Amino acid sequence: MLMKSLPAALAATAVAALTLVPAGPAAAATIEIRPGQVSTLRQSNSKFSCPTNEVLIGREHRGDENGDTTFRCGRIYIDNVQVTVLKVDIWGTKTDENSHDYHTPANQAITGIRHDGDENGDTIYYSGALFLGGKAVQITPRQLEGWVRENNHASMGGANQVMTGRRHSGDENGWTQYEYGWISYIG
Repeated sequence: MLMKSLPAALAATAVAALTLVPAGPAAAATIEIRPGQVSTLRQSNSKFSCPTNEVLIGREHRGDENGDTTFRCGRIYIDNVQVTVLKVDIWGTKTDENSHDYHTPANQAITGIRHDGDENGDTIYYSGALFLGGKAVQITPRQLEGWVRENNHASMGGANQVMTGRRHSGDENGWTQYEYGWISYIG
């Protein structure tokens, strides 16, 4: 009889030991934004789109509406796996360049910018949602940077930040403000 109860007693002890061991904290995901495409275009009548699976992480402009604008894209990696960017806003969101306040929908980043005409023309923004293994990647919180003069500035997101918005008021001598959001992921 002792032999039959020993395996049951061992099993009960093993189960009890498993339930008493506290679970360790979930390992935090390692998030990295690697530099991607950098392109410089003449501002007037320009259309820029980040390559597949890249989003805007910076923008700079020099001069008037015929001056150069540089777009900086980045590739997002979580635990060394590249995030997929689904470009959901294929038609873009149209704004008046000389007075606008654009922000992407929740958990989306800017993937491209088009500008038609001079400083009184339209600016169209394109955005994309981020996914890792079919699960949505969060962009939160968001923060507006300080105002800069449009005709001579450079703006770049900080560590683990992507561009989520832009405000502009006036012509090429007016003011521009950028919004950046932090990438976060709970696997």
